[in-house]
Amino acid sequence: MDRALSKESDEDGRIVLNLLNSVDDGARSQRRIAEELGIALGLVNAYLKRCIKKGLVKVSEAPARRYAYYLTPQGFAEKSRLTVEYLSSSFSFFRQAKADCARVFQSAREQNFQNLVLCGKSDLAEIAILSAVDCGVSIVAIVDQNANEMPFVGKQVVSSYDRLTVPFDAVIITDVVDARRAYDEAARLYGRDRVLAPSLLGLNVSERRDAEQ
Repeated sequence: MDRALSKESDEDGRIVLNLLNSVDDGARSQRRIAEELGIALGLVNAYLKRCIKKGLVKVSEAPARRYAYYLTPQGFAEKSRLTVEYLSSSFSFFRQAKADCARVFQSAREQNFQNLVLCGKSDLAEIAILSAVDCGVSIVAIVDQNANEMPFVGKQVVSSYDRLTVPFDAVIITDVVDARRAYDEAARLYGRDRVLAPSLLGLNVSERRDAEQ
């Protein structure tokens, strides 16, 4: 019985995650979302109503009596949380996180970013720290607003950027609970060019930079 309930819950979370991804990727109609997810239109309608009620998705009226759907900041946060939760439940999480970190560190090196600060104490941060050794970059500290400032995997942990005591070149987002907030704060303080994020967090950092140029 418990196993059946667990499978049902996992499927529910998977549908919500796929729906949020579809909306974030630009699907503006229920029919388009249903096609992308491969589920019935009525099911999409039911899940959209639930997401709107929870404040994850907002809806606006479009021409020809149609409606357009967009993610709210809360929706972005939930999408990131569900992504990591889904990946963490499988062996693919470590492989994807390590590959994503390697790509982020390669990008950092190409921009001459050597000393990096992680934003977010998490499993992803631990993988980033371990991966940094092989990628030729240095993690100098971790910023986490909820941290008790005890060392994490041998790295200094502080509760805010103004408590950092070491110089650094860029910030890597490793907050898996509220990645959007973490990214926006770091970008506000240091500029978007100095903030990088693993792709599994779903922040589409490069696309947003291109849109601003």
